[in-house]
Amino acid sequence: MKNPAAILIALVVLLVLVFGGFFVVSEYEQAVVTRFQEPVRTVLEPGLKIKIPIIEQVLRFDKRILEWDGYPEQIPTNDNKYIYLDTMARWRIVDPLLFLQSLRDERRAQSRLDDIIDAAARDMVASHVLIDAVRTSDRILEVHQEDSRFDLDPEQVGKISVGREELARKILENARVLVAAMGIELLDVRIKRINYIESVRQKVYDRMISGQKRIAARYRSEGEGKHAEIVGGMNRELKKITSEAYREAQEIKGKADGKATRIYASAYNRAPEFYSFLQTLESYRTTVKGNSRLILTTDSDFYKYLKSAKP
Repeated sequence: MKNPAAILIALVVLLVLVFGGFFVVSEYEQAVVTRFQEPVRTVLEPGLKIKIPIIEQVLRFDKRILEWDGYPEQIPTNDNKYIYLDTMARWRIVDPLLFLQSLRDERRAQSRLDDIIDAAARDMVASHVLIDAVRTSDRILEVHQEDSRFDLDPEQVGKISVGREELARKILENARVLVAAMGIELLDVRIKRINYIESVRQKVYDRMISGQKRIAARYRSEGEGKHAEIVGGMNRELKKITSEAYREAQEIKGKADGKATRIYASAYNRAPEFYSFLQTLESYRTTVKGNSRLILTTDSDFYKYLKSAKP
């Protein structure tokens, strides 16, 4: 009878040989096959692959785009202004064999990227003035582009020679050359954030406040000019309307007075004595009121009709 233990051991060895000779590479992976810790071949295409069981090992590396996020560091600019620069980058492994020989794993790759990108950023920022790291163009404010009256002199805010985007592109170019020797492709480098140290920050705030005050003063001056123009036009229009109204009123009044004079003249011509009587009565009504007292002579025309009135 055969030994059951020997059969079991043989079966285990057979399973190890069968299943240990295959491995699967996913769509987002690439691999390096090593034999006794020495690389023998690179696998870049996904699918089911064959290897020598036990003797050969598979080291897998990510094929996707990976993220690098640096730490903010204090850097002096060429005009001796200190800023905190925070950068980020995107990279991927393009040569897994070279990557394995240079770095072994992603953790060491991240550490090397810290050194390379930070050094490239430090050198680039230190060789340019502050405004090149902060601004991307010479424009003042987008709201003022349509009205040249409010454009400030570029000398008041500084003239850029490179700009923030160009600075990031140069950092990418310099760092890309260094990481290529490690099987890495650096896809993009961005300046994520810039913070000023306290002394610089206060100067920037003061400059911003001063600039906004100048703009506000121009707006106020323009507004006051418009106000004076509107008020002046309103006063001119008001005087014109008042003058026209006064002229029309005087014309109407003159016509009315002329008509009244004609009526009075006609009435007087028809009955002069009666007209005189009515006018005298009207004078009595308007003159003698309340406790008024009149001192008249007996031959006064004003007293004539009172004298003739019967008691």
